[in-house]
Amino acid sequence: MSFLAVPLQIDAKERWRAFMGAAFGILVTALASRLLVDTAIPATWLVAPMGASAVLVFAAPASPMAQPWSVLGGHVFSALVGITCAMYIADPVLAASVSVGLAIALMFSLRCLHPPGGATALLAVILHATSYRFALFPVLVNSLLLVSAGLLYNNLTGRTYPHAQRSPPPPAPAPPARFTPADMDAALAHYNQVLDVSRDDLDELLHLAEAASYQRNLGELRCADIMSPDPVAVQFGTPLSDAWTLMRERRIKALPVTDNQQRIVGIVTAADFFRRAGLDQHSGLGDRVRELIKGNGLTSSDRPEVVGQVMTRRVRVAGAQRHALELVELFSQDGHTHIPIMDAENRLVGIVTKSDLVRALYRAVKP
Repeated sequence: MSFLAVPLQIDAKERWRAFMGAAFGILVTALASRLLVDTAIPATWLVAPMGASAVLVFAAPASPMAQPWSVLGGHVFSALVGITCAMYIADPVLAASVSVGLAIALMFSLRCLHPPGGATALLAVILHATSYRFALFPVLVNSLLLVSAGLLYNNLTGRTYPHAQRSPPPPAPAPPARFTPADMDAALAHYNQVLDVSRDDLDELLHLAEAASYQRNLGELRCADIMSPDPVAVQFGTPLSDAWTLMRERRIKALPVTDNQQRIVGIVTAADFFRRAGLDQHSGLGDRVRELIKGNGLTSSDRPEVVGQVMTRRVRVAGAQRHALELVELFSQDGHTHIPIMDAENRLVGIVTKSDLVRALYRAVKP
């Protein structure tokens, strides 16, 4: 447990905007209220809880507790509660306690929770306000003036006010994020505490935090960081039987085909063997593959004998310093399963498979 306050993550411009706005709001409220003051009650043309409301309206205009209905309802209904307690509870200590508790309960019920409303209820008891007129003037008038100033100032300075409190959107069938609106609702229900931030703002903050996390963990991840180095490779003239044996022994599904300078000229995969053996005819496919890789010993034949005759010549490659995230599209949309990785001189230095990428993504996002 720490009693030290955490630093606020806002810049100097926003701080200036907030305290200048609060000063403007109280100035408008005070001037207009003093012009409207009834000479019979000269001491109550402005109530102190408006100062606390100004903090919310101008420094936290996106807060659910700073919205117009929260300000107006929170102050007026709390004032009515405080006046009632002052009228019917003789002991001011007990009246103060009951008024604040009932004011909070009423604000919860009317969905206008506003912390300064508790101060308004208490103020009514302290002043021993025994006329419901107090709830109209100065409380209602002060609240209306402050909200009006907030509407003008916040929107002129780039802060939407009132801040839209959107209803939860219907869950999408395949949400791109790792959590859905239903997950958000479940988390809020489990937390079971009042948060001074709207649900949609909280949702946006969580998505921004997730995006920042992905950027931090994956943004600088390079192909060289996740590739399998020194991959097994074959050359154009490697016999099919040797290539097939390598793939079976190493339990790999693809072999880069390189020249004498370790530059890529193609790639041979298990699919290439199956395609040559007649993949469309499932019956006896294994026998046909064995027949394909068994050399016939002839100097001239229509049947392929070496890797170069069955390999795929058009190969998608990636540089070792390329961002690993850029491979996601190749794997997910273009049907690739193996991406050879090249160095600055276009020589083969590694290979990235779907498994390599999934493993890297998991390490980056796991708790």
